[in-house]
Amino acid sequence: MSQAHQHAAHGSVKSYLIGFLLSVVLTAIPFWMVMGGAFTPQATAIGIFALAVVQIVVHLKYFLHLDFSKGGKLNTMSFLFTGMVIVLLVGLSIWIIYTADALMMR
Repeated sequence: MSQAHQHAAHGSVKSYLIGFLLSVVLTAIPFWMVMGGAFTPQATAIGIFALAVVQIVVHLKYFLHLDFSKGGKLNTMSFLFTGMVIVLLVGLSIWIIYTADALMMR
């Protein structure tokens, strides 16, 4: 592999620092929400969930370098397909187990 190709596949130091700082902030805010107790339990759960989704996006962009550019589209689509399969597999397994339990216990 050429040096230019290897460099293009990895992020810059600035990119990694931005990702790291965003990750720290997106971890500190939910920690503060829980430890401070200033919000209702429902608001805290919604806030944690929302910030977790944002943190997933930050990790995908800054650390895994997944984007919808022409070169990264195949990797991104492969990742999304894998995520969909995992969600379906886990979700349907939980549904089957819950239904079987409900039918057997009645």
